[in-house]
Amino acid sequence: MKTVFVTVGSTRFDELIESVTSSEATQVLKFRGYERLVLQVGKGSLLPDADSCAHLSVEAFRFKDSIAEDMKQADLVISHAGAGSCLEALGAGKPLLVVVNDKLMDNHQLELARQLHMDHHLLYCTCSTLTETLKNMDLSVLQPFPPGQPKNFANFLDKALGVK
Repeated sequence: MKTVFVTVGSTRFDELIESVTSSEATQVLKFRGYERLVLQVGKGSLLPDADSCAHLSVEAFRFKDSIAEDMKQADLVISHAGAGSCLEALGAGKPLLVVVNDKLMDNHQLELARQLHMDHHLLYCTCSTLTETLKNMDLSVLQPFPPGQPKNFANFLDKALGVK
């Protein structure tokens, strides 16, 4: 079953949950072949039930010890623009659409989303442009995010500290 996984991380981002479960957005997702919507709603006040969307099967939860399995099973991840959530989705090799919370002050999340978009690793939008972005998105333009190089960092630290 073609699945969209939505995550807001540990934050509250009701506007994203409202936007992605709107009739317009779910119609577009259904048209694009998605059948299932899994929502991680964090501290938000919304917890949609299984019957909340006419076009898609819906599952919702607040928190889990790990969302790795949800990401692994997803065909598309829609996430808030938190660095941890973005990097987890990209590390899992999933197509990623980041929804920037434009109501945050000093929005460093926009900078991260913009740079990762310029590097062709994700698409991004705001809640007000989500449905239009879902209609027009071309996931084929996305490039895999290169894996980290922890050994290089360890070698750099060793050299900087004079260990080697």
